[in-house]
Amino acid sequence: MGEEPLIEDFGQRIGRAMGWPPMAGRLAGVLMLSPAPMTLSELQTTLGASKGSASEMTRLLVANGTVERVKVPGVRQAGYVWRDDAWSGCLQHQLDQNRQLLELARTAQERGLGMAEVQQARLRDMHAYYEFMVGHLRRLLDEYEQLHAGR
Repeated sequence: MGEEPLIEDFGQRIGRAMGWPPMAGRLAGVLMLSPAPMTLSELQTTLGASKGSASEMTRLLVANGTVERVKVPGVRQAGYVWRDDAWSGCLQHQLDQNRQLLELARTAQERGLGMAEVQQARLRDMHAYYEFMVGHLRRLLDEYEQLHAGR
């Protein structure tokens, strides 16, 4: 397979950058380069991975918005494909994470009203940070989707 060095590079670089295990990065590389959906068995064989590892890594990539599970005609096992909008999916995942943390910051700020000023200041900073991040990630996602739609 001529893509092996690239897949290994994905395993190291995208895995490290995204905070994923190297196997998730390798799996991302395989699916990104695959012209057709791949079953869990095919991914296992291609990556030399255990069933558990391949299953766990596909779930991670689905949760991160880059891969989706699909029905493959004539095949009993589900297939996995790199989403055409994977980068939007990745940004959406980051936006969702930051929204959850913004909600935590709101709740924490309310619950911390009786705390010392230094603690309240930290909670206000947390809230301001996640409010900033959610706003900017939303705009960034909208801008990216408009750019991607124009292709």
